[in-house]
Amino acid sequence: MRADPQSAVLKRLSYRRQNLSRSIPRGSVRRRGEGGGRGGAGRVLPPSAPASSAPRATAAAVMGVAAGRRRRWGVPVLLLAYLGYVGLGAGVLQALERPAEVRAARRLLQQRWELLANHTCLQGPALQRLIQGIIEAYKSGVTLQGNTTSLGRWDFSGSFFFSISAITTIGYGNLSPSTVAGRIFCIFFALFGIPLNLVLLNEIGQLMLLGVQRSAHHLEEMFHWKIKAALLMKTCALVTGLLLFLLLPPLLFSNKEGWTYEESFYYSFITLSTIGFGDYVIGMNPDRTYPSWYKNVISLWILFGMAWLALIIKCCINLLESSSDFCQCNRKSIELSEDEMDDGKKSMTGLHNVESCNDKDTKAGGPGGYHTHTTSTEAL
Repeated sequence: MRADPQSAVLKRLSYRRQNLSRSIPRGSVRRRGEGGGRGGAGRVLPPSAPASSAPRATAAAVMGVAAGRRRRWGVPVLLLAYLGYVGLGAGVLQALERPAEVRAARRLLQQRWELLANHTCLQGPALQRLIQGIIEAYKSGVTLQGNTTSLGRWDFSGSFFFSISAITTIGYGNLSPSTVAGRIFCIFFALFGIPLNLVLLNEIGQLMLLGVQRSAHHLEEMFHWKIKAALLMKTCALVTGLLLFLLLPPLLFSNKEGWTYEESFYYSFITLSTIGFGDYVIGMNPDRTYPSWYKNVISLWILFGMAWLALIIKCCINLLESSSDFCQCNRKSIELSEDEMDDGKKSMTGLHNVESCNDKDTKAGGPGGYHTHTTSTEAL
């Protein structure tokens, strides 16, 4: 009589389990296809080795290599873009400003030769020394007004404004210490003042941001808005900052300094961005009289305006770095791929719920029983 195929398979399965139970310790896991035998007797993993540790380590290594490659190629590309942007600015500025510079130089030489021709008693070297003395005096804050000179750049309000411009790193360049003691003090003053200024600007910016977030939260509670409230408050903060720090102050500068609105707006942005060319500086016109509060108020405007503009620049940097949330999407896709790798590895090795299966087998087999979780295909 021919043996029943089903009974033969069951006998063979029972025989294999009995042989494996003698050699495999309790709680161990056998992986398919990594050992000998027909279905792969497999290798024995210790109970403490997590099933997903190898795939996660591999995924972490892949992510590290990918990040290193992006960083290695990202810096040269960013540097090339930076140099290209600076080169573009240099070319445009040369085309716009070089002709005006040449015309100003020709006009100055023409005026000098006309002065010497009309006043034959003047000598060229003496006139040059006078011009040089006027330039040096202007750098020190002294200008000629008829037969008198104008002072006031180093009074308390002028010194206070200079201190603000020093620790905020604006550095207009139109005024600087002329004594050795003043220069040494300026070094130490800026050494400790610049970090203090950065900390203060950060705190002011955080307070501004906190105010916007709280206002948005109140709007969400009152009108049950979510995305609309946050967007509305950010727009209001942007518009308010533009009005207080960039659009309205030029009106005051136009009135007190005699500048046009375009020149005043240019000064506002150059100051708040800490570029500080020094071609336009408040309170430096000797022909005008300024109120005592003028420079002090402008100093506070600079402080709060820099904090606001720093927030705007930070938002722009975040937008450039995110590139429409590309980094977040890329990270999520990597995590998803890692999870899929883990699931696929578990499916291939039959390790789903392996710990619970081991516990059940241990309970079923008693203190002396040893069982291994395998799939039906692997057992056959």
